[in-house]
Amino acid sequence: MNTRIRRLYWQLTALGLACHFAGWPAALPLVLVLNGVQVVHVLAWRRSLRPLDAQVRVGFLALLLIGTAGPLWPVHVVQFVGVNALLVADYCPLARLLMLLPWNRREPLSWALARWLLLSPPLPGSIAERLPL
Repeated sequence: MNTRIRRLYWQLTALGLACHFAGWPAALPLVLVLNGVQVVHVLAWRRSLRPLDAQVRVGFLALLLIGTAGPLWPVHVVQFVGVNALLVADYCPLARLLMLLPWNRREPLSWALARWLLLSPPLPGSIAERLPL
């Protein structure tokens, strides 16, 4: 998928969440639809849930849905911070957390691995490509 399209999806998501927090009632449903379209687009392009970018999109949509359950609304605040970290610094907290799952790593889970995943500086490209062996 084109880098510009990927970035546009995330920019529109951040804008939609900001509008939701500002009180626009239609914003959250639009963000949900946009992210549903993004998931379908990425899954059609990747044809699998195995790639990290597909997992991130599905996980983000799942968290959006979870955040709609009354007292779980702070999940959307965390997502807003995360999507802006991605846009500003190319740091995706969700991707880094997903890398801790057994099917996404090639080495045993350890504090050193978790520390590296969460604290290594952001760089362009996927964190999966930089995972230490």
